[in-house]
Amino acid sequence: MSRKYFGTDGVRGRVGEHPITPQFVMHLGYAAGKVLASSSDMRGERPGVLIGKDTRISGYMLESALEAGLIAAGIDVYLAGPVPTPAVAYLTRALRLQAGIVISASHNPFDDNGIKFFSSSGAKLPDETERAIEAELDNPMQTNASDGLGKAKRLDDAVGRYIEFCKSTFPCELDLRGLKIVVDSAHGATYHIARHVFHELGADVVAIGAQPDGKNINDGYGATAPANLQKAVVEHKADIGIALDGDGDRLVMADASGKLYDGDQLLYVIAKHRQAQGRLHGGVAGTLMTNLAFEHAMQRLGIPFLRAKVGDRYVMELLQQQDWQLGGENSGHIICLDKHSTGDGIVSALQVLHALRTNRQSLAEVATDLHMYPQVLINVRVAKGVDCLGHAQVRAAVSDAEKALDGKGRVLLRPSGTEPLLRVMVEGEDKKLVKQSAQHIAEAVRAATAAN
Repeated sequence: MSRKYFGTDGVRGRVGEHPITPQFVMHLGYAAGKVLASSSDMRGERPGVLIGKDTRISGYMLESALEAGLIAAGIDVYLAGPVPTPAVAYLTRALRLQAGIVISASHNPFDDNGIKFFSSSGAKLPDETERAIEAELDNPMQTNASDGLGKAKRLDDAVGRYIEFCKSTFPCELDLRGLKIVVDSAHGATYHIARHVFHELGADVVAIGAQPDGKNINDGYGATAPANLQKAVVEHKADIGIALDGDGDRLVMADASGKLYDGDQLLYVIAKHRQAQGRLHGGVAGTLMTNLAFEHAMQRLGIPFLRAKVGDRYVMELLQQQDWQLGGENSGHIICLDKHSTGDGIVSALQVLHALRTNRQSLAEVATDLHMYPQVLINVRVAKGVDCLGHAQVRAAVSDAEKALDGKGRVLLRPSGTEPLLRVMVEGEDKKLVKQSAQHIAEAVRAATAAN
């Protein structure tokens, strides 16, 4: 059974448009509460759910709606305020709660928002639980009697707890003294957290993208817009730059020259370091978007590598199936299961810094032997219900590109799980050919969309 509301990362959309309305979100909270209440053995106690959010102005409205729905279903609510997505995963597990909910649209603009859930173990909800919530949404809300309602409580120490957790993932025998680090929080959920983590470990921190106003999240700052990070690293003569996205689970880094390093390159640094220390448990998981150069690098190191569907939840599923600990996406989601139950930008940055400090090398030096293949990604807006992948013109364009690449590259077309886009990706050894092929396929997709 397909899911009606849940995508690859929860329920997401434009604020004020179904399903991101206060009415629906209250019903969603109620439905989730009913599913959690029926599936939890609480020994007579009420289930507890933590709610965290990023810095979008719509978070106030959606937080209140979720809170009302959960309380109506008999769930106690713990309000963490603005905290990163991985903080909700950690706190849910640490406080032994039944679920965690994040109000965030991650890297999207401020006028989007979304709702995503974590289980009691701090992992994304399995598909069957999301389907159960959707089934409950078909039923009308029936508020519990007054003696069966939940209560709400503000979790005042959420930020401090999470800062200490992040620091605990960095070796006690190491510190960051002598490093100048630019930290870009995308005006998002890490604005009052990330700089303190690195400063308390000894670094000289320059904070940018740390003045949220409810509307500027991801706007010109953060992992999806790193130009200001690059500029600040050079201007401040910093050793390294760290850019997080709006909800703190993506990571991009820059070296002292301002050169950027994406998720594949940072994952390579972590994997190579762990292998050298004998701490790499099994292999490494990537996705269909992982650069072919990364796969070849894993082969050279003798590290098993497998690809999952795009989305950190699918990387997680593959890691669990293989009993591995390390995986990620080129977008900057990196999962270190020995450190956290989900992807965490701050924790991932600390794993990279662990490698740098241990090897006494710069980021440029530890990543110098990974030569990435040119990769072009074009997002083409498509209308709902249009099957571009099955269109003859698109199939022909893909076939032409694959013939031209002659086994020395890849073509991948995939629908976005969060936006009405078809992502066209081409990579290979010849940069000019890769760009031409991607543009040719994108034009075919646009023509197919227009024809419908």
